[in-house]
Amino acid sequence: MAVGTDNVQADASTLVAYAVAREIVEAQDEDWAYNRVLELVGQTGPAPLRDESGAIVAAVDVTSADFSIDALLNRLAGVAVANGLIADSSMNRDHVAMNLMGTLMARPSDVTHEFHAREQTSGVVAATDWFYRLCCDVNYVRREAIARNVEWVTPTRWGDLELTINLSKPEKDPRDIARAGAASKVTAGASGALGKYPACALCMENEGYSGRGADAAFGAHPARQNLRIVPVTLGGERWGMQYSPYAYFNEHCIVMSREHRLMHVDRANMARLFDFVERFPHYFIGSNADLPIVGGSILSHDHFQGGRHVFPMMDAGVAESFSMAGYPHVRCEVIEWPLSVLRLTSSSDGREELLDACQHVLEVWRDWEDASVGIVAHTAGKGGGDVRHNTVTPVARLLPDGSYQMFLALRCNIATDEHPLGVFHPHAEWHHIKKENIGLIEVMGRAILPARLVTELGAVEGHLLEHRADPAAARTALEADPLSESHAEWALELLANHPDLSESNVHDIVLEGVGQVFGHVLEDAGVYKWDEAGRLAQGRFLAAL
Repeated sequence: MAVGTDNVQADASTLVAYAVAREIVEAQDEDWAYNRVLELVGQTGPAPLRDESGAIVAAVDVTSADFSIDALLNRLAGVAVANGLIADSSMNRDHVAMNLMGTLMARPSDVTHEFHAREQTSGVVAATDWFYRLCCDVNYVRREAIARNVEWVTPTRWGDLELTINLSKPEKDPRDIARAGAASKVTAGASGALGKYPACALCMENEGYSGRGADAAFGAHPARQNLRIVPVTLGGERWGMQYSPYAYFNEHCIVMSREHRLMHVDRANMARLFDFVERFPHYFIGSNADLPIVGGSILSHDHFQGGRHVFPMMDAGVAESFSMAGYPHVRCEVIEWPLSVLRLTSSSDGREELLDACQHVLEVWRDWEDASVGIVAHTAGKGGGDVRHNTVTPVARLLPDGSYQMFLALRCNIATDEHPLGVFHPHAEWHHIKKENIGLIEVMGRAILPARLVTELGAVEGHLLEHRADPAAARTALEADPLSESHAEWALELLANHPDLSESNVHDIVLEGVGQVFGHVLEDAGVYKWDEAGRLAQGRFLAAL
């Protein structure tokens, strides 16, 4: 016993009592659980806290709103540091914390059996409710971190857009960065005899993985001892469903192929989307586009994202209807949305015809070119060969009446000298707010904005408030402050448009301005603009279908 035993006793007892209360551990297993906690933090005692009946009890109220599982696990990880089990860094502490929860929770097969039992007896909604709650209770889904995110809604010409500033993912620890730098000097160029394992963060082999430190040969990898994956069969293949640790919306799930293979959009994968919603009709499911710039952040592993959320895109009105010869039972619509999105719907018995129609749209679009609006389907690669630029972002859902519905966002990743990051990518004038790719979630109208904006927008608010009566002084202050310099022109426009700016409304004015920028960002990503040229160009494409 190398560290203060009073704190170890209180925290280890509290963790076990919490696990029993959340039905992670059965009461019969509490002594085993307590001893496992001691072992994982390098202790051989003391005895746990017990009540008069002999049951292990918590030192604090684990049902209180003030109770923090994050703080409790961090304290226990600190015991492992003090006992010399790990070097002190945020990543190493997280490895211990996840190992504690992964050790206490059921094995993957037991979780799957329980999921299936609940699905069969109470329905699939009850099963996902249970599974999501479990993933939250074992701190795989980081509820406390997610709660720190900033969220708001901004009315725009496209409806109410959803915005979030993502504060949930932890910042990198300088000690981890230093270890990674030292490791790279030793391992640079070494591929490793057996290769990187797991191959990426989405591989199903992550289930139970202990993680790697920043100084490991293949770099840092998060601990996943408390990850559990429910197997699902899609297109006759084994896939898995897990929940996202840093969820961007309610019950944000990730569905990934057992095989580590490249992302791709085709009829087979769109059919898998429908396979998924047939089993989970209360969830939507979608795939990122399968090309850089317009795709997601991980194109190396075939996967989808879904969840229990209705996005603004799904409520968009109909701009126009059209038909496609050969698909008479498919309702075809262009929705009123900043990106160019087709919504195709069939009856409950029209799944195959709808999939054929979706495949037809994709095949025509992949080779579609229209120089008048900058759409280029193919270019020659630097080393020869063809480089493809057109694809779609597909999103599927099952409507309450059993109808199948697919949204197809037309994407093109062509870049030019004027727009080196992409013609249909956020343009440079908006990079002070959003520079990253517009992926699946943002296509649907929910912005994922960088954490830097909290401090930067705070500085903007301060300067606007202080100099609201003197635009020239406001410009000087905004441009002189590194936090607000990139926002200066935009902030001055806000000031000009809001002569009533005051202490009581400056925050709302700035957030509303960010929401309007997000609307412009989505417009940039649309291949067919909502002007005369764009409408005519879209009409030519629809006619070709």
